[in-house]
Amino acid sequence: MPRMSAIDAAVAILDREGVRHAFGLPGAAINPFYAAMRRHGAIDHVLARHVEGASHMAEGYTRAAAGNIGVCVGTSGPAGTDMITGLYSAGADSIPILCITGQAPVARLHKEDFQAVDIAAIAAPVTKMAMTVLEPAQVPGVFAQAFHLMRSGRPGPVLIDLPFDVQLAEIDFDPDTYAPLPVHRPAATRAQIDKALDMLDRAERPLIVAGGGIVNADAAEQLVELAEILDVPVVPTLMGWGTIPDDHRLMAGMAGLQTAHRYGNATMLASDFVLGIGNRWANRHTGGLDVYRAGRTFVHVDIEPTQIGRVFAPDYGIVSDARAALELFVTAARERRAAGRLPDRGEWVASCRERRRTMQRRTHFDDVPIKPQRVYEEMNRAFGRDVRYVSTIGLSQIAAAQFLHVYAPRHWINCGQAGPLGWTAPAALGVCVADPDATVVALSGDYDFQFMLEELAVGAQFNLPYIHVVVNNAYLGLIRQSQRGFDMDYCVQLAFDNVNSPEVGGYGVDHVKVAEGLGCKAIRVIEPDALLGALEDAKKLMAEYSVPVVVEVILERVTNISMGTEIDAITEFEELATTGAHAPTAIALLD
Repeated sequence: MPRMSAIDAAVAILDREGVRHAFGLPGAAINPFYAAMRRHGAIDHVLARHVEGASHMAEGYTRAAAGNIGVCVGTSGPAGTDMITGLYSAGADSIPILCITGQAPVARLHKEDFQAVDIAAIAAPVTKMAMTVLEPAQVPGVFAQAFHLMRSGRPGPVLIDLPFDVQLAEIDFDPDTYAPLPVHRPAATRAQIDKALDMLDRAERPLIVAGGGIVNADAAEQLVELAEILDVPVVPTLMGWGTIPDDHRLMAGMAGLQTAHRYGNATMLASDFVLGIGNRWANRHTGGLDVYRAGRTFVHVDIEPTQIGRVFAPDYGIVSDARAALELFVTAARERRAAGRLPDRGEWVASCRERRRTMQRRTHFDDVPIKPQRVYEEMNRAFGRDVRYVSTIGLSQIAAAQFLHVYAPRHWINCGQAGPLGWTAPAALGVCVADPDATVVALSGDYDFQFMLEELAVGAQFNLPYIHVVVNNAYLGLIRQSQRGFDMDYCVQLAFDNVNSPEVGGYGVDHVKVAEGLGCKAIRVIEPDALLGALEDAKKLMAEYSVPVVVEVILERVTNISMGTEIDAITEFEELATTGAHAPTAIALLD
């Protein structure tokens, strides 16, 4: 049996499991891992500027392609605690990432050694497994189990904590005979699928709600085929956006309190049956359950048994991987179509399309300072169908979901449940590593951008070009809007007179200078008619210099974006589109 250090065995397993990239920061307690990675030579490493940034890079990497598992690495103590936010956001969105941390030697764990912390206990609530490995011979089994857990059932993150002496100890291990453990995913039965289709057949106005589980299962093609066979409109959740192209005739719009369309909410309210696949019934999608559920029958398909009935009890639940369920749904639906057993949904589909045609929000404004709606209109013009958008939270993200267009799964990459500020830049870099040929466009408000903007230097150092659109109103915009209910505007203003940059006009931080100081290119836009040209110039700069390019747009200070507390009570703050000229890049609009 070959003899090697436990950490050499761990790196060999990473190789065998398909890991080709890692994101992290070396440190004394994890240096044996870095030495093994250097000896092995098969894993490219991206040096983050902050360990939390490394965890979000790993998230972006995983989210960019089916089968990817991002790996983030850090030393003992604060490196692990810094990555907790990444583990939380990955776990909340069912994203598998592997966090590897160094640790003090085993004999010193109870002695309050320098940077020794019980990171496994801290990480346990936000991971599928968090373990400090105390026996060197356990290392291969722990890594095998980590990949098994990350891929099985509801995907999610794992943390492996490796004491310094455990990493260096020699063990018996033969990497040539290593094989990944079998992956377990529950699958629906044909009887369950037939029952769900029988319930759908009895409905007059059915919808399919497509969640992020369909993206995770790489099953968008099966979703669209099912919708087309049944002739049933689809309402994607924010995490499922892109599972059906925005310009597909059965795309009915998103529903919800914030990241939603007027026509999507109207269609949801008009429906009498909902088949939810791979979705969580998140509260920002449903709003109040009395309104959301009224007059509708629900079938819920989810890979995680405890998700069925977690938010409300569906009329029928099916525990299944989304792809396994959709493949059976498609087979059964084809048989019903061949037998002439499918109802005619033409009138219902036509009514959904008419709502989409007539219920659009306005995007075309010529105001100075710029209104944010105009930014998304010009982004629709500037970027084609293959663009990959990355965003996390705030009015910028909410408005993006209302106005941008997405045509494929994993082309809207969003941190859904956790929504940590600062996520966008490092996640975008992870997407760039996963898909170097993609056009990656990140979208941030000024505060999200400021949280982890040091990671721009990573893009400059490792030549990871992408465009970062920063909509700057010098406010915590979403929190300011929510403070309206408290009749205050308190501790949310970011504006100040910058003594070094009077040209920013009292908006505070000079994002252009900061970006340039970090080795990137940057453009500031003040006039709405200059937006499209700036985005086109950004594409050229990105191609020429192979670094991130920041496009900062100076917005009006106060904008209220459409939202509400119920899906039948959304407040519209701006005049609505009544002609095609009001929303020239909208799909299926008016004239």
